[in-house]
Amino acid sequence: MANKSDYLGLSWIVSLILAIIPITSCILGIVTRFMDGSVVAGVVRIVITITGIGALILWIIDLVMMITKKSILRVL
Repeated sequence: MANKSDYLGLSWIVSLILAIIPITSCILGIVTRFMDGSVVAGVVRIVITITGIGALILWIIDLVMMITKKSILRVL
């Protein structure tokens, strides 16, 4: 069985491909936060995504974390 990663329990390579695409990264980042039970972090990600403030920075951080740690940032 493949090693489970971050986005919806998908494999690391699939999660990495989804993290490279900004739209899927934003959507799945929000979904992942709510699935983890972090309602506040999910709402913060929604606000960041809708307003655009910091969305690029958050996407870059998630991408770097996915490559290096095989998991996206758990704080936000």
